[in-house]
Amino acid sequence: MQYRTLGRTGIKVSPYALGAMMFATAMGNAPEESVRIIHRALDAGINFVDTADAYADSEEIVGRALQGRRDSVVLATKVGRPVDDDLNHRGASRRWIMKAVENSLRRLQTDYIDLYQIHRPDPDTDIEETLSALTDLVRSGKVRAIGTSTMPASDIVEAQWVAERRGLERFQTEQPPYSILNRGIESEVLPTAQRHGMTAIVWAPLGQGMLTGRVRKGEQNDLRRARFSKHLTDERRIDVVEQLIPLAAEAGLPMTHLAMAFTIAHPSVTSALLGPRTMEHLDNLLAGADVALSDDILDRIDEIVPPGTDVTRLDQAYAPPAVLNPNLRRRPAVERSAA
Repeated sequence: MQYRTLGRTGIKVSPYALGAMMFATAMGNAPEESVRIIHRALDAGINFVDTADAYADSEEIVGRALQGRRDSVVLATKVGRPVDDDLNHRGASRRWIMKAVENSLRRLQTDYIDLYQIHRPDPDTDIEETLSALTDLVRSGKVRAIGTSTMPASDIVEAQWVAERRGLERFQTEQPPYSILNRGIESEVLPTAQRHGMTAIVWAPLGQGMLTGRVRKGEQNDLRRARFSKHLTDERRIDVVEQLIPLAAEAGLPMTHLAMAFTIAHPSVTSALLGPRTMEHLDNLLAGADVALSDDILDRIDEIVPPGTDVTRLDQAYAPPAVLNPNLRRRPAVERSAA
C-alpha cells in the first residue's frame, strides 16, 4: 500500500480508507464480524478509518477493534448529523460540538481524534463559532486536525477566510461524494479545496452500489438499499452503467476496480472510502489496490460521463437552504412581473 499526505497535516494515510457506517449492528452485522473486517483491512495496509457519531453504534465497534492498535491508525469521525430527537443534539454549535466530542472519545475508547469533521454544513450556526470550538479542541489535544463533509465551494472559501482573519484552525479536508457517476465536484469543490491546501476524502466511490455490476438494466438486483434509495433504480444512472460494463471488461477489470481506481486518480483526492459490509466485499476491493487506469481508459470514461457533471444527484448529498426552501428562490407573487 502506498501512502499519501493528508492535506497540510503531514499525516500519512492510505489511498483506500475504511468507512465504518456499514459496521453498525443496525446494518445487520454482528460486532465480532465487523471487528474481524477492520482487522483484515489494517493487516492489508489500510491505516485510515472513518466513522461518525450518527452511525448508530459504529464508533463503539471501531473503538473495540482498535484496542492495542490505536497509535498505528489515523482515526476520523464526524459531528453534525442528528443522533436523536433533541434539536440541540445536532449541527455545528459550540454547545453541541463540545458535548459530542466527549461522547465520541468515550465510544471510540481513545483520548484523541486524528480528524474531526463537520458532517454536514450547518446554516444556522456562524462558521466562526464552529471554527472557534474546533480550534479549542485542537489546542487541548483532543483533536489533531479538522475537516468538513459535502461543503459547497463558497462555504469552503468563507471558512478559510474566517480562519485566517480570526487566527483559527483551518479545515484540512473535505469529504464529498465522488464517483464516475457523480463528478460535479470536479468543477468547483475540488479545485477550491486544492487551492486552499485542503484534500478530499471521498465517499460513495462505487456510486452507493451502482458501480458494483450488480445493478443491470431490466434485471432485478439483490442490493438491500434498492428498496429505499431512488438512485439505484434511476434509469439515467443505469444507462451509464451499461456503457461502463463493457469498458471495464475490455480493460480486464471488475467494475469495482475500475470505479475505485478512477476516484483515487484525481490529484485532489487523497483517499476513497471503502464501505464493505462483509469480508468478501473487502477482499474484492483490496484485490484492486494496485490498479492504475491508463489515459485511454480515463479519456473514455470522460466521454461517457463528462468531467464536472453528475448523472443525477445522490439522495444523501447536501442541498443548501436556497435549494430546499422555495421561499428563498421566489419573490412574493406581487413582485414577480416586470411591469
